[in-house]
Amino acid sequence: MPTYSYACTACGHRFDAVQSFADAALTECPQCQGRLRKEYGSIGVTFNGSGFYRTDSRANAASSPSSAASSKTESSGSAKAAPAPSSAPSS
Repeated sequence: MPTYSYACTACGHRFDAVQSFADAALTECPQCQGRLRKEYGSIGVTFNGSGFYRTDSRANAASSPSSAASSKTESSGSAKAAPAPSSAPSS
């Protein structure tokens, strides 16, 4: 369940509350019964894995449409191209 931060507009009391997404927001300060407001801060989210970093597959993704277009024009000619040699090691 997420933790929400609250601050009282009357007395300035700050606290955190663990609430479900379905729970209604708190409206009354537990110390002075004043009005509460939710505080929003930076979120500590870290994305791990391929595709989440600026350098991941940027150059390949940008060049793939042009290479696909050039291969279509080459293969549309009257002569068929020979298959490319495999770079995988043979066992």
